Amino acid sequence: EIGPYVVVDGQVRIKGRTRVMAHAYITGWTEVGEDNEIHAGVILGDAPQDKAYRGEKSYLRIGDHNVFREYVQVHRGTVAESSTLIGNYNYLMAGSHVGHNCKLGDHIVLANGALLGGYVEVGDRAFISGNCVVHQFVRVGELSLMRGLSGTSRDVPPYAIVDWQHRVRGVNAVGLKRAGFDERRIREIKEVFRILFRKGRNLSLALKEIEVRDSNSVDVLALLEFIKSSKRGVCFGA
Repeated sequence: EIGPYVVVDGQVRIKGRTRVMAHAYITGWTEVGEDNEIHAGVILGDAPQDKAYRGEKSYLRIGDHNVFREYVQVHRGTVAESSTLIGNYNYLMAGSHVGHNCKLGDHIVLANGALLGGYVEVGDRAFISGNCVVHQFVRVGELSLMRGLSGTSRDVPPYAIVDWQHRVRGVNAVGLKRAGFDERRIREIKEVFRILFRKGRNLSLALKEIEVRDSNSVDVLALLEFIKSSKRGVCFGA
């Protein structure tokens, strides 16, 4: 369904049951999956905001069942043959911005005015609140929560609540429960967070303390791997 005054140009492909509402603009080499809602004033697939970009062929690829509210902007990749990727079941609220080459998983919420710089990666079920700012190349872990008006130039650990400037404030227990985590799993994650972010210890020493335990769950192992693979460093405890 294409509403009034919509502009679709370039090499755009839109699959079935997607609704495009008034005054939206879809351009470039953009692929839109099924059952998406694209509201008024949304811009998808326009050129990246990168002075080095010279019109190279690059892509925006969008999955299924996503909602793009009013005036959301999502730009295509900046390097030739590169892509900006949006998964499935994501909800991008009014005025949020997804920069070039970002990778969003599934079931993510970007609240009003949230801004993602280029090459940001966001894990499944993360919640980025209103007017948050995420620096380019940062990774936002799965099931994490950034509180409103927060900013980060460091990676946000999975399961964390982060506010102000890359400060870990605790575990996103509400988000974990909604995702089906039981009390035992949440309790273990909280204990690991206490070691990592509440003892005031050197992070590398805290990681070693956790790694020697015999009982680390899949959740904890995923958290440790995320931290160890960080190139920008991770947010730290208050």
